[in-house]
Order: sequence, then C-alpha cells, then structure tokens
Amino acid sequence: MRVAEADLLIVPGLGGSGPDHWQTRWEQKLSTARRVHQADWHQPKLAHWTEALTKAVADAQRPVVLIGHSLGVHAIAHAARHFAPGKVRGAFLVTPPSTRNLASLPGVDAAFADIEHQPLPFPSVLVASRNDPFGSLADSETLAKLWAAQLIDAGDSGHINAESGHGPWPEGLMRLGGFLAKI
Repeated sequence: MRVAEADLLIVPGLGGSGPDHWQTRWEQKLSTARRVHQADWHQPKLAHWTEALTKAVADAQRPVVLIGHSLGVHAIAHAARHFAPGKVRGAFLVTPPSTRNLASLPGVDAAFADIEHQPLPFPSVLVASRNDPFGSLADSETLAKLWAAQLIDAGDSGHINAESGHGPWPEGLMRLGGFLAKI
C-alpha cells in the first residue's frame, strides 16, 4: 500500500503531540495524513477518545492506516472492535505506556489501563524503546503478544518524542514505509 492509497490517521497521546513532535511533522509532510482531534488532550476520557477515533475512521474516504503514539496506542486498541470490518488496514503503534504508568498519570481516565487482551483485527507493528520512562521493553513485548503486533526494538530511544530528540524521526518514517509496503 502506498501513502496515496490510504487515509493516515495520526492518533497522538496525552497533550496532543506538539509542533516539534514527529507525528505533527508527519502530518504536515504526508499528503493523506490527518490528526484525530480530541476534545481534551490533557484530561483524557477513554469513551471520548474512542468515540472520536471511531468517527474519524468511519469518515475516512480510503482504507485507513492508524499511526498512534503513547496514550493514542491504547485508544486504538480500545476502539479497534468498533471499526467497520476491513476499514482499517493496519496500525503503526509507538511507545505505549505501561498500565502501571497509565494508572499514575494525573487526569488520565483509569479505563485506559484496562488493557485489551485480544489480537487487533488488522496487521500492526509496535515500536518500543529500551529506556522509555513510561513503559519498559518487557511491557511492550507483552502488549505486542496480546495484540498480535510485530515488535520493533528501537534501542535506547526514550519515549520517541521531541523531548527524546525524535522531532522528524526519519528512521520511523522508513519503518512506516516498510510496514505500508507489506499491507
């Protein structure tokens, strides 16, 4: 699949991915990418986030590829059962926080920590960092197994955001391209 053949839905995490974040840069660079907007980026409620995501998928004109980061990954996993069969062709999931960390984040709905324990109904990759302050590689390995996602070990990359030096994140864009080529 090529970028022009899909609606790339960017699903940010807590705070919404600022101007220097790789998700924002990819949204600006990739012609078919658009952000899934949330009513509240700082006090997220799972029901609201999954509703917005489900609507964005339903409104898409082409097959959908989801690009999630951090809390957005958990929103994707929770919303997946609500998508029309076959509409989502794949998900590129980056550094989901552990359930332990989700439960400790102020203002985050505790329902996010109720992890989905079933395979996602579409192909997916989960990019994990060995030194992510919000979730260990072991936590990501567990999620990848539960969701039947291919795990990609990104080494010592922090939370893979602007603060960890991943503004444009060209390596991630190359990984996304490889993933798209397989679906």
